[in-house]
Amino acid sequence: MKKLIFTALLLLGFLTYTQAQDISSHALGIRTGDNDGFGVEISYQKSIKNNNRLEFDLGFRDNKNYDAWKLSGIYQWVWNIDGNFNWYAGFGAGIGSIDIARDNFDGDDGLFVNANGNIGVEYDFDIPLLISIDFRPEFGLINDFGDNDLDLDIALGLRYQF
Repeated sequence: MKKLIFTALLLLGFLTYTQAQDISSHALGIRTGDNDGFGVEISYQKSIKNNNRLEFDLGFRDNKNYDAWKLSGIYQWVWNIDGNFNWYAGFGAGIGSIDIARDNFDGDDGLFVNANGNIGVEYDFDIPLLISIDFRPEFGLINDFGDNDLDLDIALGLRYQF
């Protein structure tokens, strides 16, 4: 009986350990894309549990209507699809500043605050490289950012894991 309990605890410990290895403790890189212009962000991910992490992105957006910078924070849940493929979803918020470049574009210059959603897929290479593609709807809470207080952001991410 002692051998059975010891084996079960050892197996449980091994499974917990291997599950914890699915998400890297830290990942740093870039996230680039946008729905109607160009945007690039410095992106940092920090694991906080076996399948949860925080993502922080600092970047700028540029298109024919406006220039903007923003800081976003997203809480994410990560699930394994198969092998090195994962999918993730989360929510968060963003804050930034916008400079309207055209008179016929609706919106005000200055501070904006967004509520963000996030869903995407990622591939974790055997080397410390993580590539992802995600969709992030951003809803304007204070001031306009995008058309009708909604920006639908699609981006490609490349991150170094450590």
